[in-house]
Formats: sequence, structure tokens, C-alpha cells
Amino acid sequence: MKTRIKICGLTREEDIDAVVAAGADAIGFVFYPPSPRYVTPQRAAELARRIPPFVDVVGLFVNESPAVVQAACAALPINILQFHGDEDVAYCRQFDRPYLRAARVRPGLDLVEFAGSFPGARGLLLDAFVEGYGGSGHVFDWTLIPPDLPGFLVLSGGLTAANVVEAIERVRPVAVDVSSGVEMSKGIKDHSKIAAFVAAVRKADESI
Repeated sequence: MKTRIKICGLTREEDIDAVVAAGADAIGFVFYPPSPRYVTPQRAAELARRIPPFVDVVGLFVNESPAVVQAACAALPINILQFHGDEDVAYCRQFDRPYLRAARVRPGLDLVEFAGSFPGARGLLLDAFVEGYGGSGHVFDWTLIPPDLPGFLVLSGGLTAANVVEAIERVRPVAVDVSSGVEMSKGIKDHSKIAAFVAAVRKADESI
């Protein structure tokens, strides 16, 4: 099965073009103001005009007010919402839109129970547990992922072209999500790293 690829934290037109040209399946915009990759809904709407059909637009939020999420959904064509904070199931499903629920993986977190708490989620995104939310470049211990984890799994956390093949072979996620691993600086993507990451994922797909 083809592993889907999401490139997150886009802030520039030329980076959107590079991600599309490389063949990524989804582009993520960060609507979390403390993040160096933050964009306003208005800026994201400008960037989204460069995204062709059949490339998903993902909006990432962290403990945001419902009004802000709704405003972003009105400003641009967000296909999937991604919730990265402490949002509960009632919060996540109020927008009547497909969503991913992120789990910050650490010893002691029952991922099966966590996934079961969000039965309507399109998938569970697993990321490293660090101070702040996402884009840290830290890899978590993949052995903490239980083999009986229900639903679709999206793997994130410190992925690069150098480790994504092993990640896919070991975890077998339906999708991988990368941000810092394809950057030259926070919020500024490296086009050669994007191309190398996509090529590495396709190589992994051929081997499994």
C-alpha cells in the first residue's frame, strides 16, 4: 500500500510548489500562534490557491477556540482538521469535518485507550512528547506503539529521509508527517530535503 505523505508547517509559495512537485499527498498549515511556522488563515488562504485538486489541506490547531477553527475553515478549503492539544472528543467532532487526533507518545500513555476515546477520528497521529506542540525534530520510541492499536496510524516525530524507511518498515503507518525534517530553518523548507524524503518513502513502499 502506498504510504501517504504530509508535509507540515508551510509558510511560503515556493515551498508549496516544491511540495506539490515532489508528489506529497497533503500540506499542513499551522494555526498555533506560538509556533514559528504559524500562518494566519488569510495567509494560508493565499498559499492554498497554489494547491491543486487531490492534495489535501490540513489545518493544525492546539487548544484553540471553536470560533477560530470555524473562521479558518471558512477562509480556506481545509479537508482535515488536526488537533494537537488537549481537545476532547466533543470538541473535535463539533466542526462536522474529518479530523486527526494527535497523541504525544510517552511511557505510561495507554494508546489503545486514547484511540478508543476518539472513535470518530479519521486517524491517530503519533508524535514525540516534548515541551511545546509538534515540529520538535525529536523521534520517540516506536516500541511504545502497541500492535493492536485500532484505526489508521499517522507517524510523526523527528522523521527525515535518513530514518523514514526504517520507520515505515517497523511501524507500517498509513501516512507519515514531516516538518522540521525537511527544513533549512523553522518554517523555511529545503526543497532538496523534501524531494529526498518523498523518494525515501517511495523506496520504503517498494520494500514492504
